[in-house]
Amino acid sequence: MPDGNRSTLEIVGVESLGVRSLCCAVALEDRRILIDPGLALGYFRHGQHPHPVQVAIGERVRRRILTLMEQATDVVFSHFHGDHVPLTHANPFQLSLLKLPQRFHGLHAWSKGADEEKGEMHRRFCDLQELLGDKLTLSEGRSVGPLSFSQAVPHGRSGSKLGKVMMTRINTGSGVFVHASDIQLLNGEAVEVILQWQPDIVIAAGPPLYLERLEESALADAWGNALRLAERVNTLILDHHLMRSQAGEAWLRELSQAAGRQVYCAADFMKHPRLLLEAWRDRLYHAFPVPDGWMDEYAHGRFDVEPFLESALARGVIPPLIDLRMIMKDSEESDPRPRGA
Repeated sequence: MPDGNRSTLEIVGVESLGVRSLCCAVALEDRRILIDPGLALGYFRHGQHPHPVQVAIGERVRRRILTLMEQATDVVFSHFHGDHVPLTHANPFQLSLLKLPQRFHGLHAWSKGADEEKGEMHRRFCDLQELLGDKLTLSEGRSVGPLSFSQAVPHGRSGSKLGKVMMTRINTGSGVFVHASDIQLLNGEAVEVILQWQPDIVIAAGPPLYLERLEESALADAWGNALRLAERVNTLILDHHLMRSQAGEAWLRELSQAAGRQVYCAADFMKHPRLLLEAWRDRLYHAFPVPDGWMDEYAHGRFDVEPFLESALARGVIPPLIDLRMIMKDSEESDPRPRGA
């Protein structure tokens, strides 16, 4: 999709922008589509909880998602993990289903089914269904207007214990955008579906390099599938699990070299500084120690994380956030059309 069409796409939250998410907003002439409106911060990683700097960024993303809900006509749920949907029992860093704008109740909701879901994932689907009622449509394999949805594909490799996800195709009128959710590039059949959709721009979760259990054969599959996409899609954006470690940056750089063209992370595509805050957690705790009990205080609204972000910016521990602030912080003043540059 050429630069002139980037204004139809806003990548709202993702790991290279500081949070666990793959939330995107797509503006069409007569519709505003919000995909996977959820976020998380990686509740316990490197032996540590999220640092207040990341929490402050998470607050901005959460506010932006809520603003986009107020503007949306449609919402899509690719699956029911806590970084992709609002939750009834959200932790302090996630998006609560109980605190959504009234407009959410009237949105056209397109969702993966829950037939194979069990336990907590099934309960999350039921919570959404109870709130949205007949506005929620089971969408796997369906096409309605500019929207098309895949059958459920594996979250990672075939047989993954993490379940399945639904991919979304949107005809924007000037091209085709595909949101491939948590495929991790580990399943060739999912990649084949994407290519059959003939997209101009794709955003997908890359392989979870941060997991030590990832096998060499899985890495080889991800690399081969990424190259297939890079060679046949005009604009390829790989992020989410890939950017939970700095190894993802090197992998993306090497992939771009092998493909002979740039493969983006979300921050690069959005022309924002990279904020791999989960990967930088050790660095943040070393630079900015926190008082004991701060998380409990934060959960009760008695701990301000903003001074930590201001200090990190002032000392250059994280890059300047001029664009990010413009888009996310003063959300009540935001343009109703999502901005991509």
